[in-house]
Amino acid sequence: MADKPTAAVRVPANTNYVLVCHGGAGTMSKANSTPEQRAAYRAGIRAALEAGYKILSEGGEAMDAVTTAVSTMEDCPLFNSGKGAVFNTGGKNELEASLMLSKPPASHPKIPPSRRGVGLTLLSHVRNPSTLARALYLSPDLLPHPFISAGTAESLAESLGEPLVDESYFYTRPRWVEHRRGLGLPDGPFPYPDPDDEKAGLPLLDLMPTGTVGAVALDVRGCIASLTSTGGRTNKFVGRIGDTPHMGSGFWAEEWPAAAGWMQKAWGKVWGLSQQHAVGVSGTGDGDYFIRNATAATIGHRVRYLGESLQRASQYAVEELHHQGGIGGVIALDNAGNVAMPLNCPGMYRGVIREDGVPLTAIFDDDVLE
Repeated sequence: MADKPTAAVRVPANTNYVLVCHGGAGTMSKANSTPEQRAAYRAGIRAALEAGYKILSEGGEAMDAVTTAVSTMEDCPLFNSGKGAVFNTGGKNELEASLMLSKPPASHPKIPPSRRGVGLTLLSHVRNPSTLARALYLSPDLLPHPFISAGTAESLAESLGEPLVDESYFYTRPRWVEHRRGLGLPDGPFPYPDPDDEKAGLPLLDLMPTGTVGAVALDVRGCIASLTSTGGRTNKFVGRIGDTPHMGSGFWAEEWPAAAGWMQKAWGKVWGLSQQHAVGVSGTGDGDYFIRNATAATIGHRVRYLGESLQRASQYAVEELHHQGGIGGVIALDNAGNVAMPLNCPGMYRGVIREDGVPLTAIFDDDVLE
């Protein structure tokens, strides 16, 4: 069976922990949206934030918080991941996911620091790719590689007790209709009966999406975890692999020693300041451009080697995508609790929750988190 989240522990007062989530970026229109649509998407992001927050607030691992948050969005048919994922040109769902940590989780000290993370692609039966990514990251003896796909990945999922489902599970009528219309075909025939879930029939804001869902968390031990999950681009080629499972493209997390002299280090110990810097990134948008630009790793490296702020580095990377013709956005977090959520398109479902437990969400590019 897959390993379970770590048990809750007592959290010291005033401890810094943060969770940031996104539900995809794209060309959604505020003018053409309804209050019901906006409320439904905000509720979906809020549910993910609250689920992950519960783990962080009880002293749990960042790894567990992002897995819980992302699996919540995978189960919501409004988002392009898990149930409600988009279709490829062959009318099939091929899912992707990834997990990366700035350092091994305290609950699993035998995980080597060099393991870093895991990327998965071409999944067609794994109900929650996010939980499989976590399970495989924690199983270096079972999977020594950082990247695995298709049947082998699903065989490993079965051996770990991860739920497998029929392909019909991922189907929703709105995604099927946009797939057919995108190819210039009539809406029908429909391959499966419509799901009973009311949200599965709600009109979508992001038609023909290229986005993903993702979460980045900082836990009480200073570990940052990034997890991303997607159905990919609408009407992508069969077998196309996007940025989500590509380490450094659609996801990144790393930690490095703080550069300081002996006096700064001494004062840091006196005041309880971290002797390490860490960042985590999850991207969403046109993944082909994220791959070409190594967008997620670029953000981390600009912070590490150029000394840029997280906001400045993230904004640079998103503007670079735009200049080359790619749309999208990122969520980024460092171990000081700084958050960046830049985008270069009309909208990105996004939100953040801090120690006070108040989830703040936004959708469109001019929205204020509220």
